[in-house]
Amino acid sequence: MTLPTAAATGHAPSDGRNLTATIVNDLGHAIVTQSYRAGAPFPTEAELCERFNASRPVLREAVKMLTAKGLLVGRKRAGTIVQPEERWNLLDPDVLRWMLQRDFSIDLLIDFTDIRLAIEPRAATLASHSATGPQRARILAAIDRMFAADRGEEDALEADIAFHIAVLEASNNRFLRQFTDLTETTLRFSIRRTNQYKGVPRASSRDHKRVADAIVEGKATLAGERMYELIHDALALLLVAGNHPLRP
Repeated sequence: MTLPTAAATGHAPSDGRNLTATIVNDLGHAIVTQSYRAGAPFPTEAELCERFNASRPVLREAVKMLTAKGLLVGRKRAGTIVQPEERWNLLDPDVLRWMLQRDFSIDLLIDFTDIRLAIEPRAATLASHSATGPQRARILAAIDRMFAADRGEEDALEADIAFHIAVLEASNNRFLRQFTDLTETTLRFSIRRTNQYKGVPRASSRDHKRVADAIVEGKATLAGERMYELIHDALALLLVAGNHPLRP
């Protein structure tokens, strides 16, 4: 496989951080889209340095980052080996983004929507108790943006994502808040799909506002139930589109 050089990607060799990011993105995408077979030897350090016009320290840092994502593993006498998908860190936003960029898989979106169903209703419940004034304001601001998108004054996708991220952050649970980047990455793919399956150009602002109202009013059980309904409806659309049986 021929990979782009540093010149082709627009990064100067001396720009170590940008070049490292370029190498990680290009090699990560190549691994996840199966340009390299799992279990097969990876190109040598010297080969990759030449391809990217990169120094050894820069290349080693990129390989270290890909190893941390579960895509590569170093073995004595065997060199660097490509890991099978079951070893990848699927909670890494980069890995998920690369997976979503390969041939479309509705099953991948279904799996992640199942995870959202387990996380976001709980985040909404916690937010109704723990959200600060500024955090509630961000949730309401996202709802305002969604209604503005209905009038053609805002980007519907960005407003929808802003709402879900604001709720996760307002949970003030350090673990739930770790899902913000992952959620944003996936929603950029899934929202368009579910809206397409519904036959509407954007998500329902009113349904999202029902969740926001319950959070702001401190109605914890209601907030969780409404968020569950919101995500479960999206899951149902994906299941039907993927010819899977509906789930309770």
